[in-house]
This record gives sequence, C-alpha cells and structure tokens, in this order.
Amino acid sequence: MADYMESLTSDDKKYVWHPFTQMADWVNDDPVAPCIIDRARGNYLYDVRGKKYLDGVSSLWVTLHGHGKKEIDRAVRAQLKKVAHSTFLGLTHEPAIRLARELIGLAPAGLSRVFYSDNGSTAVEIALKMAYQYWQQKPARENRTTFLSLKNAYHGDTIGSVSVGGMDLFHVKFRPLLFKTIFAPSPYCYRCSFGGPGRCASQCVGEVERILAAHHKKIAAMVVEPMVQGAAGMLTMPPGYLKKIEKLCRACDVLLICDEVATGFGRTGKMFAVEHENVRPDLMCLAKGITGGYLPLAATLASEKIYRAFLGKHEEFKTFFHGHTYTANPLACAAALANLAIFKKEKVIAGLAPKVRHLKNELSSLGALPIVGEIRQIGLMAGIELVKDRKSRAEFAAKDKIAIRICAACRSGGIIIRPLGNVLVLMPPLSVTKAEISKMIATIRNAINRDFDLTFLLPGGEKARMRGKSSGEEADLVK
Repeated sequence: MADYMESLTSDDKKYVWHPFTQMADWVNDDPVAPCIIDRARGNYLYDVRGKKYLDGVSSLWVTLHGHGKKEIDRAVRAQLKKVAHSTFLGLTHEPAIRLARELIGLAPAGLSRVFYSDNGSTAVEIALKMAYQYWQQKPARENRTTFLSLKNAYHGDTIGSVSVGGMDLFHVKFRPLLFKTIFAPSPYCYRCSFGGPGRCASQCVGEVERILAAHHKKIAAMVVEPMVQGAAGMLTMPPGYLKKIEKLCRACDVLLICDEVATGFGRTGKMFAVEHENVRPDLMCLAKGITGGYLPLAATLASEKIYRAFLGKHEEFKTFFHGHTYTANPLACAAALANLAIFKKEKVIAGLAPKVRHLKNELSSLGALPIVGEIRQIGLMAGIELVKDRKSRAEFAAKDKIAIRICAACRSGGIIIRPLGNVLVLMPPLSVTKAEISKMIATIRNAINRDFDLTFLLPGGEKARMRGKSSGEEADLVK
C-alpha cells in the first residue's frame, strides 16, 4: 500500500494541474497535500488508506442525498442499458423531456422553458446571451447591451460569467478580456461601507436604484445570486433586499437573472432561494445539485416572453445559436429525475428545518472564539469569517493561510471543508444528521482551539496559545 500511495502521489504531482490550487504548495507538501479519494458511501468519503471523512462541502456543493444513493444508482444503470448519449441538436429524448416538465413544475411562476447545458458557468453564460439577444430582437430593438451585477459576485469561470463576476481575487487578471459590466455594492453587512447593518441594506438597495435610474435604458439584465453570495464567503442578504431588487428591475423593465447554481435544490432550506421572498426571475440558472452530485448537467430556465422573442422564420436568424456536445445528456437527465423523485418521496425540504436549527445552535458555540469574526448561515450553507482582531475586524494576511491550516487540521480530524480566503465554508449534504453536524462543528472548534498553534498570528507578537475548553465556553488566551 505504501508503494502504491507513493506512486499515485508522485504521478499526481508530476502530471496533474488542480483547479483553484497553488501548485507550488501542492507539490511541496502543503498542509492540504494529496488526499486520494477511493470510494464514498452516504455522507462520507474514504481515501485509498481507508480513512473516513465527513463530506462537509458536499463534494463542492453538489451531493444532496449522500454518495451511492440507490435510487440514483438504479436510474443511471437503467438508462445506461438504453443510451448513454445522443445529441440534442435536432433530436430529443424522454429523460430530457420529463426532466424539463418536472423543473418547470418546481420553478417560480412565469418560467416555462428549459435550455440544457453542462455546468453552472454555462448556465449563466446562456442566460446572459439570451438576455442580450432578447433586446436585439424586440420590435423596438432597444440598445440594451450592458449588465448590472453585484460586487463580490461569482457566476462562474467562462468569459461571460467572469464579466459579471465581482471578485477581484479570481477575475482581475482577466479584465482586459471581458465586456464592461456595471457593479453595485453587495450587502456585505459585516464589512459595510455605509455605517452598519441597518444602513447597509437600505443604502445598498439605494445604490441599485440610483444605477437603474441612470442607466436602465442600456441595461439588458441584472444578475444576482439570490439570498447568499456563496463563493464570496457566504455573504447573506438582509431580509427584503432581494424582493426590493426584483421590484426595481420590474419598474425599470430590466430583466432579472437569478443564479441558483449554488443555492438551488434545498441548500437554503427551500427548493430554490428565490422562494424565501417570492421572487420571480425572468431567467434562472441551475446546476450543481441538479443530479444529486452524480453527473454534470445544468439548465437555464426562461420565461415565455423571452422564449417567444426567438421565434421567427428560418431566414430571420432569430435562433439562439448556442449549444454543447453533451447538452441534455441522457444519463445526467436520468440521474436528475431520480434526484427530484427523492425530494418528493422522502419529503426532503420539510425535513430540513430541524437540521437548519441545529446547525445554527452548534455554530453559535463558535462565536466566542477569539478569531471568529462573524458566522453567516442560511439553510445548510454557512460561512465562518476568521479575523486577526475582533474589535477592529482586521483580516489575516494571505501569507498566514489561516483558513487553509484550519481546514487541514479538520481533515486530520475526519472532516473535509474548504476555505474561501479567510472564511471557512460549510455545506454538508442535505442528508447530514444532527450528530454529524455536531461532529463537524466540534472538529472545527478543536482545530481552532487545540490543534492549531496561533502564537505567530496574535496581535502584538505576544507569546500565547489558545487553550480549548468544553463546547460553548470561551477559549482562554494564556501568555
């Protein structure tokens, strides 16, 4: 086994380039160096040595009902006996037709058409192109060619989705390649530039109102991640913010694109995040959990108004000229249908409320830890922002790699979570149990309190070490 492990690790470092990973650290045995996953069952992953890990981020926010869910396994096997793939250009098939009907039945009122693709980035890219072409093909042919987005937004990594992204860490190097987008402040209340949470919500909405009033005649659509900006560190929107954004877009006749790639399929406690404030988008983007974490699939849902703008004679070329080789892959559609059937059979959404409350209670026990600045949560999505100084909210320097180190300690404790900057991100499968939630939070607490020496990070350079106590007690700082 040791020789086998060494061989795999060597080949990984020699041949593989990992996403969102500083490969110099990876190759030089960074604390999060290769953990080679071999198999999975339920809410757990197992590496090649047989070590068991709770999947605290749902394998990058996709796994819903756990790994190896028999109903989805069975559906994929049954479809595999029929056809694994067939083009969707000029042809169709039963799983895609049935899935479209199911998605429209679940979606907010007004959405009536499903356009399939492969991943979240392409789902957003399609929505942007649909909105752009829609305005070009309206009888008045309005010159609306700009988009409005929020700072700290993340909508994917393709050029269009990056153009409406507002995270400089990911996007700034590519700015010369991108189309121009107008950005409004995002409601990041913890680091509000308007003077506090109370003013933050109203001022942020006011900025959107100001921008729309001045530029609505050239804005094709506003794109938002409803209720929570996930990749920004789980930045949650204040109550009423999203509904006000919808009303402003309606008043200015600007299309509203809701990117539910991360928030859809139960993550926020509702099937879709827009349900929290009864928002009805013109376009809605779905991916990640759509297949329960089994296969790549995405969907862009459009209103009938938008769909009809693309109808015409062949020679008018109003067609939406966009598509992918694996659009509406039958295996993926079969998995998605089985996924949705589980929601109904097991009453998944109704069963989430007790888990959400339990996660909130458990998270609150971390609030007294000296480096925990803010805890943000909606549904089973949570972010723990780490700060060097709670009073000033001073941030840790990137070189400190504080969140990376804590995630590495959690991995040693059998929990896999991921950092986003100085934020620890949690998004367990919907099938997670209360006991597993408690274990996850206890492991994080231990990683901060006991397993991680913060001496070199504390302000003033004083010699200190955090000493952990029992759950719910504040850690001591001992000089």
